[in-house]
Amino acid sequence: MKLLSDRPYSTARGYFATGAVWAVVGALAGLVAALELVAPDLLGSVPYWSFGRLRPVHVNVVAFGFVYSLLLGGAAYIVPRLCRVDGLWSERLGSLGVWLWNAVFVAAALTLPFGLTQGREYAELIYPIDVLVMLAIGVFAVNVYMTLAHRREPLLYVSLWYIAGGLAWSLSVYFLGNVMFRPPQGALTGIVDSIWLWFYGHNVVGLILTPMAVAMAYWVLPRAAKAPVWSHTMSLLGFWVLLVMYTHTGTHHLLQAPVPRWLKVIAIVDSIALLIPVMTVLLNVWLPLRGRWANLHDDPGAKLVFAGTIWYFLTCLQGPLHSLPSVQRLTHFTHWVVGHAHIAVLGFAGFIAMGATYSILPSVTGRPIYSRRLADLQYWMLLTALTLMFLALTVAGLVQGNSWLNGEAFYRVVPQLTVYLILRAVAGVAIVAALLIQAFNVLMTLRSAKTEAPP
Repeated sequence: MKLLSDRPYSTARGYFATGAVWAVVGALAGLVAALELVAPDLLGSVPYWSFGRLRPVHVNVVAFGFVYSLLLGGAAYIVPRLCRVDGLWSERLGSLGVWLWNAVFVAAALTLPFGLTQGREYAELIYPIDVLVMLAIGVFAVNVYMTLAHRREPLLYVSLWYIAGGLAWSLSVYFLGNVMFRPPQGALTGIVDSIWLWFYGHNVVGLILTPMAVAMAYWVLPRAAKAPVWSHTMSLLGFWVLLVMYTHTGTHHLLQAPVPRWLKVIAIVDSIALLIPVMTVLLNVWLPLRGRWANLHDDPGAKLVFAGTIWYFLTCLQGPLHSLPSVQRLTHFTHWVVGHAHIAVLGFAGFIAMGATYSILPSVTGRPIYSRRLADLQYWMLLTALTLMFLALTVAGLVQGNSWLNGEAFYRVVPQLTVYLILRAVAGVAIVAALLIQAFNVLMTLRSAKTEAPP
């Protein structure tokens, strides 16, 4: 087996395998961290497994190693298909990108537990790993842009817009948000660094994960419905509005901080205005399903993607709501925000990434999914577990916020949260089990792939 394979769609296979494996690693880190909130002495005083070191492992591996990897795998397949070419511009370059991408998470696993961190939320990876991230995404971006340059199809379907834009935004957001123009510190000073950080933290979802996830939804759901998107023009309007509106929303995490008022107002207004690009996507992928809902049952991947669009809708109702100062007085710094983050990354982007994987895998392997029953089981386990986690964290956040507003001491509030944190941990066990099922199903499907090039 070649390390740099030139087989058709070998890049897609590599990213699908990568995402399936790192999903389990990232979820396990999150589960152990959740258990430590219930039983702080669970693992003793070993610093490598403390909550403060496991959380960045969980966040970075889940967002990038799991979700973004599967989305890149989907992009590696649909870009050449929509360009009407036989494969990516260079499958060997794509395979190199897969190895570089895996090196990022191996390096993260060898540094974050040992306290090697930049100490910035969501931007913990140290500078050399940041360089590796940029290199890996850059390699993939070059491959995609060169494929677009050599396309045989003159019309750029909306998924290509979101993938091409998403890669450019990934590179720029990661570079700026991690302050890579100031090596090796990777940080600014004072309140400016907080503004810079939340530009990055919010846009990890908004301009890195969202464009790729939307691209997959635009590919999977119209094909499942056997009908075109409702309006191609509206889909492109949503693309540009997403870029304009999402860029400035991060400061709504800093409404209680000494940030200029005009910046706070822009963040709040743009947060509410995000309903525009969100609804363009949802209407475009939901309306073709009218009278064709039964088609979703024919494709286990389409069910996951559709559920991901529902989570997208809920995420983008809750997000603008808690950007309002009157609401944030109650919810800020509480578990409410943690619940919101989980439905955004796992619910929206994660469900769509997993669904796209199951929809595309048969095409890149020339074989059906190894076990459709396992895929359906995974769907119901994830849907039930994430709903339980979201409700538990939301209620816990409301309990926290209300108690603090009433002047209750912090130590009196903590015991009230125990039952909700136990429910969160129970949901975490189910999520880990579901992702183990996914890893088994994906890897077995790849193992049974035909040796010749798939159609």
